[in-house]
Amino acid sequence: MKRKRCSKLRYINELREGENVVGHYLCKSKQVLKSRAGKSYYSLKLQDKTGMLDGKVWDLNNEIKSFDENDFIKVDGTVLIYNNEPQINIRKIRKSLEGEYDPMDYIPSTEKNTDDMYKKLIGYIDTISNKYIKQLLISIFKDDKIVAANIKSHSAARTLHHGYLGGLLEHTLSVTEICDFMSGRYKRVNRDLLICCAMLHDIGKIYELSKFPVNEYTDDGQLLGHIVIGAEMIHDAASKIDGFPKELESLIKHCILSHHGEYEYGSPELPKTIEAFILHCADNMDAKVKAIEEIIDTNNTSGRWVGYSKMLQRNIRKTEF
Repeated sequence: MKRKRCSKLRYINELREGENVVGHYLCKSKQVLKSRAGKSYYSLKLQDKTGMLDGKVWDLNNEIKSFDENDFIKVDGTVLIYNNEPQINIRKIRKSLEGEYDPMDYIPSTEKNTDDMYKKLIGYIDTISNKYIKQLLISIFKDDKIVAANIKSHSAARTLHHGYLGGLLEHTLSVTEICDFMSGRYKRVNRDLLICCAMLHDIGKIYELSKFPVNEYTDDGQLLGHIVIGAEMIHDAASKIDGFPKELESLIKHCILSHHGEYEYGSPELPKTIEAFILHCADNMDAKVKAIEEIIDTNNTSGRWVGYSKMLQRNIRKTEF
């Protein structure tokens, strides 16, 4: 196959099979593996703001300079398609020099306006009638300086869904809007409780994941996870509110602890209230629909079928007819 020379830096979502690419990328992961013949090679994950790309270094010669995970690196390689996914076969690597790249080109971010989303999310607090729930939300979203400083910029995941700058806010608002809609469709739903839990269900991710451009699990993220961290945050905030009902605290924490829906998905409890079940369904729907949207948006292959999703355990098809 004749290679086409890429004359300027190409974003990952623009790369096409056969292109020879020389450009700067963020190295998100670096593994030293062995081929079947016993020869060492590098398996890399390269990132820019448009997505992630597998990279392979088969020949570890003197053109492959020293670098580590989370370094910005300059690579020279050829794009190929492997298992229906783009991959770059890399011949040269060196660390990028200061001034050769703009860090913001390597941080994926929401396409939506974070100020508008934040205003909508915080606006839900004014719709709450229960004074204890309202105080709890004010305490966490407004008075907690760490939450207030990070809620607009944090991601909701490393890779699965909403794994970009502002992703946590986008996902939280979406789940809250879905729960608000659902609260009026069924009797016996306590709207105040449901909205509160929707707003707080992933709040622990502020401590579970580090900031960009790293966006990796922290020690507490590995040891505790956002579900436990979130429940602890709610307990700590409620304990500082005079007269906060213990039963209400337990109902809120139950929604947080059960929102993944199943034990095998990380929930220490199954949803046992109508609010907890609605929250789980809303969270699950938003996460999976967003994952499908991201799969389609980042797919570089032609045709209607975009390939197999490990997360969803199925092939995904574009709705074209």
